[in-house]
Amino acid sequence: MKVIGYIRVSTQGQARDGYSLAYQEDEIKAYCQAQGYTLLRLFKDEGISGAKVDEEALEVDRLGFQEMLEYLSHHEVDYVVTLNTSRLWRSDIVKVLVHRELKKYGVDIRSIEQPQYSIYKKDPSDFLINGLMELLDQYQRLEISLKLGRGRNKKAQQGGYAGGNVALGYKVEKGKKSLVIDDRQAKTVQRVFDLKEQYPLWTLTQLAERLNEEGHRTKQGKLFTKVQVKRILDRRNFYSGKYQYGDIIANGKHQAIL
Repeated sequence: MKVIGYIRVSTQGQARDGYSLAYQEDEIKAYCQAQGYTLLRLFKDEGISGAKVDEEALEVDRLGFQEMLEYLSHHEVDYVVTLNTSRLWRSDIVKVLVHRELKKYGVDIRSIEQPQYSIYKKDPSDFLINGLMELLDQYQRLEISLKLGRGRNKKAQQGGYAGGNVALGYKVEKGKKSLVIDDRQAKTVQRVFDLKEQYPLWTLTQLAERLNEEGHRTKQGKLFTKVQVKRILDRRNFYSGKYQYGDIIANGKHQAIL
């Protein structure tokens, strides 16, 4: 059996269950060896929610996941192996989107902690068990989000940076909570908005292609895709020196790039 692995951790997930990327990777490799599977590649998303969706394109808004789909479109694969289905999705809408994409390539899921799970299985007992496990997992996520949200709301109201992944164009100095501009990355951010203004009818893919041609790279040093370009364009308020959390828009304690 030819398989690929998928691992993901968000700030909330890591705090809750300790499923580090390294732990997930080790578990997947050990599982594949025990099952006699050929592990072709491993895809990962670090520090991003499993409930994140690009509502405009109606697709999963995760770079690693999108890279995995691109791989599936050119390679024959039997299963996507993951520690738990919560690594692939954290909401019902994302679950539907993941199922849709994997079925498109005739691929099933092998969940190490849910050995009976299959996106094709119709057995009522398995449906009930898997459904209850996912509901419990979702409840825990919502409970933690509520607790973290209270603290972040308060910080945003005071004009502070409320945490989360550091946006392209900024960095966090060791031992400090405030953001400072990363000059090299800031030029890339400025270029995104310049291109959008210069070519307003270009698609996100066209913008990404131009950035790559000019030698710009993401925070991880990878090529841009439409997902990263949209993420930058959606943060105009942030890059203008404001911080938004939920419905709160406040003057942030960080310098504006735009």
